Amino acid sequence: MMRAIKLSAVVAIAALATGCASTSDLEALDARVGTLEGKVATASADAASAKAAAAEAAAKAAAAEAAANRAAQYAQDTNSKLDRMFKKSQHK
Repeated sequence: MMRAIKLSAVVAIAALATGCASTSDLEALDARVGTLEGKVATASADAASAKAAAAEAAAKAAAAEAAANRAAQYAQDTNSKLDRMFKKSQHK
């Protein structure tokens, strides 16, 4: 029984010695949280901007690919036409 009382006294003294978070600690923590929230908002906006730029770049790349495919098809058509004209001129 005496041992339990001594142990309780030691725990109580230790709890009082360490104390709880003070108001200034909570205010400092709140300020840090506010700063972090601002940084998260900035990072989120930057990510959204990067996503929009990537989508725009992808659209431009798709348009360029389509234009290149059309140009290749026109070149192939022209080469076929020139080959036919050459063969026709050689037959005569």
